[in-house]
Amino acid sequence: MTNKPSIIVSTLDMDRISTLLEKATQWSAVLEKLEDELDRATVMASSDMPSDVVTMNSTVCFKFVGSDNSMEKTLVYPDQVRSSEDISIFAPVGSALLGLSVGQQLTWPMPGGQEKTIEIIDVVYQPERAGDFHL
Repeated sequence: MTNKPSIIVSTLDMDRISTLLEKATQWSAVLEKLEDELDRATVMASSDMPSDVVTMNSTVCFKFVGSDNSMEKTLVYPDQVRSSEDISIFAPVGSALLGLSVGQQLTWPMPGGQEKTIEIIDVVYQPERAGDFHL
């Protein structure tokens, strides 16, 4: 298995996601992988978060390696998905994005049993960078 890139998660995101995972009634492979990712994450205060890391409520530009098509999505909590521009932290792609930095790649299981490698192109908006610590 390939080495996974290091990931960074804020204390606030870690607390909120952990609470959601504890309350989850439908446990799935996606949630199990997300929990594994959280277990290996470096956790730091929101105010210390590097500006190129994908955090909750960040808008991120990414692509699947091997494709020229990039996507821009906002990573949100499951109850905050409002449009196709949002992606839930509980969706396979959403859970793969959390904590990655610009330029990093992560191979992640997708629906149907396939794996895809996601590459972070840009963090267009990050709440911590913008000083929006209340999101």
